[in-house]
Amino acid sequence: MIVAVILVALLLSSAAALALFRVVRGPALLDRVVAAEVLISIMIGALGAEAAVNRHATTLPILIVLSSLGFVGSVALVRFAAGEEA
Repeated sequence: MIVAVILVALLLSSAAALALFRVVRGPALLDRVVAAEVLISIMIGALGAEAAVNRHATTLPILIVLSSLGFVGSVALVRFAAGEEA
């Protein structure tokens, strides 16, 4: 089990580093916003993995708030992009 936890931690941290790199170096605003949404998804995955390893559900409200934030961010991005083309 410890090997799986270490592997998940390494994969999530490397994905977060790559997404953070895209936030910093993104050539366009849309690239940066998508990378920020990916970071939110990575945080959701990390909190879910932590809750599964420690076998508790106290982080469930935080997961719900992060999921809602990701959804609202995606909808706002689509509305912004659609308004920009018109």
